[in-house]
Amino acid sequence: MTALNYWHFIVFGVIFLMFIGGVLSAFKQESKKLMIGMLTTVTIISLFLAGFSVLVVDKYTKVVKLHKLKNKRLLSTEQIIYTGIVKNEGKHVIGKVTFEIKLVNKGHATGNVKGGNFYKSSGFMDFFTGRYNLNFKPQSITKEFVVARNLKPGAAKSFRVHFKYPPYFRSTSQFSKVYAH
Repeated sequence: MTALNYWHFIVFGVIFLMFIGGVLSAFKQESKKLMIGMLTTVTIISLFLAGFSVLVVDKYTKVVKLHKLKNKRLLSTEQIIYTGIVKNEGKHVIGKVTFEIKLVNKGHATGNVKGGNFYKSSGFMDFFTGRYNLNFKPQSITKEFVVARNLKPGAAKSFRVHFKYPPYFRSTSQFSKVYAH
């Protein structure tokens, strides 16, 4: 099980001890309403802490970096290919590494937004009816790819992903990041 490491289990143990203490305190109450309220509160708080602790422990124990990111556009198939290397720079195994790329059409990333940068819908009634507009062309695209699984500490893995590139994009800004699960 690579999603959890020993720090997760230590934190879960502390939260479980707090939960047991809250349950014991609740059963010492004479009022039935107060006991049910305390049990509900202790359960909700313990579940919230468990969920939040997974995120916090993951942030500090699973460190992944992106190296040598390159892209190549294939005009014949209207695709873009990204290649790179992800490396586990932490001390624990990472269960899943996700690569996220966001492409933004010209003008939007730099704040240089002019009227010609947006495609406007041509139907007046489409605005009021909310129908799907086939002329709509998104100005930003975000794609996520799982590029590595069970990445051991210090290990690196090369990856290659591709997806359709919008032909109407000009002077595209790229934002990439990797994160561990």
